[in-house]
Amino acid sequence: MLFSLLLILLAAVNLSHARRGPRLHGRGSLPLVNHGMFPSRQPEPQHGNERRAPVERRQGPGSTGCGSSSQLSVKAPKSNIFAGLTNDEAAAVTSFLHDQKDLNLTAASNATSWDNKILTVELLQPNKSDAISYLDSTSQAPVRQARAILRFGATLEPYLQEYVVGPLPVAAGKTTVAPLDYIFNKGRGYQRLYNVDIDALTAFAYGYAAANISDISQQLLNGTATGDPSGTFAIAGTTPLIFEGDRVLQWNQLYMLHTGACEDEDILPSGLMFKTDITGRDPSKWSVVALQYNGIFYESEADFRKAINASGFIKPGTNVDGAWACTDYNNVSFPHDELNPPVSVTPDGSRFTVDVEEKYVEWSTYKKPPSTLSIVMWLTKCAVDFTFYLSSSKYLGTQLHNIKYKGERIIYELGIQEAMAHYASASDPFQASNAYLDSEYGFGQTGWQLVSGFDCPAYATYLNTSYYTGETTHTHPNSICLFEYDPGYPIQRHTASSYVSVTKNIVFTVRSISTVGNYDYLFDYEFYLDGSIHVTVRASGYIESSFWASTTQGNDGFHIHDHLDGSMHDHVLNYKVDLDVAGTANSVVKAELVPVSKVYPWSNGREINTMTLDRTFLASEDEGKLNWDVNNAVMYSVINKDAVNPYGEYRSYKIMPATANRNHLTIQNSTTLGKSANWATHHLYAVQRKDTEPNSAYPYNGRDPNNPVVDFAKFFDGESLDQEDIVM
Repeated sequence: MLFSLLLILLAAVNLSHARRGPRLHGRGSLPLVNHGMFPSRQPEPQHGNERRAPVERRQGPGSTGCGSSSQLSVKAPKSNIFAGLTNDEAAAVTSFLHDQKDLNLTAASNATSWDNKILTVELLQPNKSDAISYLDSTSQAPVRQARAILRFGATLEPYLQEYVVGPLPVAAGKTTVAPLDYIFNKGRGYQRLYNVDIDALTAFAYGYAAANISDISQQLLNGTATGDPSGTFAIAGTTPLIFEGDRVLQWNQLYMLHTGACEDEDILPSGLMFKTDITGRDPSKWSVVALQYNGIFYESEADFRKAINASGFIKPGTNVDGAWACTDYNNVSFPHDELNPPVSVTPDGSRFTVDVEEKYVEWSTYKKPPSTLSIVMWLTKCAVDFTFYLSSSKYLGTQLHNIKYKGERIIYELGIQEAMAHYASASDPFQASNAYLDSEYGFGQTGWQLVSGFDCPAYATYLNTSYYTGETTHTHPNSICLFEYDPGYPIQRHTASSYVSVTKNIVFTVRSISTVGNYDYLFDYEFYLDGSIHVTVRASGYIESSFWASTTQGNDGFHIHDHLDGSMHDHVLNYKVDLDVAGTANSVVKAELVPVSKVYPWSNGREINTMTLDRTFLASEDEGKLNWDVNNAVMYSVINKDAVNPYGEYRSYKIMPATANRNHLTIQNSTTLGKSANWATHHLYAVQRKDTEPNSAYPYNGRDPNNPVVDFAKFFDGESLDQEDIVM
């Protein structure tokens, strides 16, 4: 799957300086399988010596004098105020929080579900006004503050609460702690938790499967789910939980454990599932309230057993692991497969520079005009194409900040906010109840080391990422790669009567990959010589499938293996781009190609069927929910009315889809996700930027979908979009 968004620098911009040229566990004790509601406890891969591309630059013959011929490293012009906390900062914040006796915290390594503990500590991003003042002048850097997510389990109604700790560094008599509420439109950074007792939930599910229906699973599936090495099936639970009145429920399904090298349980569903009532924190009051097998619903275990013993009962079989389910090499060779495939090379070394410590990037690298060039000639020939800062966090992964083109900021912030996989089914209540909001599992936390030569070109430059959780700093080496490449088609060409003009299309890419359960998301930010930026996501890995029952009519998905259904679902990803076109005062223009029939002065009275271009401005957020036109006849651009080119056209950036995958959520008013994913109802949104609305989603929205911490629908309160700071 491929999802892509394109930011195009319109011709109206002054281009005089542009160049042409389900979380499944193994056989550990009592693993309750889930897409993330129950942490996978996956050990971090053990790496040997860290590999990093050589930090040097070579410039070939014909150097223009615009930069040093040996330069690859660069010193950031300012400290990276967006970078995460250092290990020392995070550790100091943790110690400070433990000193607050009213929080009653237990060390994360010793905490049970009935204790209060620190989940995560990370940087509280600075307000934009403070950040810009620092970046664009000699002002002091914004005060650094931390945000901490604390889980309070020592109560009958456990919950999460966010806190702000600052200023940093921690100092006696100066640093304080307070609830962090102002950035959440719920009114407080609080989220109720209904499934905090993970070990008890796991034990209950496996206990029921082993004690109550092991004879049934043995008869129907030729195996059991016991939660210990004797079992041949694992159990998965639906995400999010199901709320029916005052009851909290969950469907659970048996999945065959993999028998080979590939962890392929996601495509080994059994079709045997049971629904649990897990309301409250007392396991003795939990119960199984229904079962289903082969697409048939049973209101009780007694009804199920009666049906099994009746004549005519259908036992379709189950999905069995094998070579068909593995992503590994299957011994089928293609012609000439023994020959080496094409590879990309950089004959003169890297042509971009990186300040590794500050995570600052320049493409290309020209720090200052040499004395041999006038400032005008330097700007024309040698100005940096793109510069930006990188940050990475546990939940949102790689984010880009203060993106400049030709020395002028065009984007203050660019990065993913959320990724959804919403399933649906008429015959399978397990899949009908699943809708994953993947930021909870952490795009940074699941962004592992990249495979050189496969995930990224062998010549790429690599950066590490870190995050702080469980009162420990986790560092993933080589988890971001940066590289130039030639996509294999020119950025421009033209054949004239006496010449051919062709310009190579060189693309600079920032890439990371996050493996969230069964899906691997490959995130790309691509920068082009014409000033455009492409944001692309590719999805790979395993599908989360459903059981193809004998009663299945084919309206839930496609029959793809013996007892396997493809399981229809929507993927919707949400990005934030804070464009600053010639400043922060911007507007949004809608340009629409409209078919018309009209008599013109030159048409001799004959009506001409043609089209015209209508341009209108979005006046307020009431008009800010947008969908792409089916025929691509409508274009949206962020413009600055106060900045026009010599021809009277506004400077602007156009936002457009770059691929056919441009869907919003098909399901309307999702009963599964409630108000937690209101960012998924349209293709594109325009809102006024506020420090109180930094994110369109929240990692733990899915824990209480009808009472989310951030409800994106509340962003739309009629505020002006006329020459305001706008976020798309």
